[in-house]
Amino acid sequence: MGTREDIVKAVETGREAGRNGDPPSVCPYPSTSTLRTAWIRGYAETRPVSSQPETTS
Repeated sequence: MGTREDIVKAVETGREAGRNGDPPSVCPYPSTSTLRTAWIRGYAETRPVSSQPETTS
């Protein structure tokens, strides 16, 4: 598990990747790392939420 500073840095780099439109595969952390989870959290914060299609009845 990373230190608090490492976690904050991972979230920030994830946000930056999301803002740049980079694919999630650019995450520099291995799948077993807590830092990967933090990076993905930051990345997800910047990605737009897909809208629900409108249904007509």
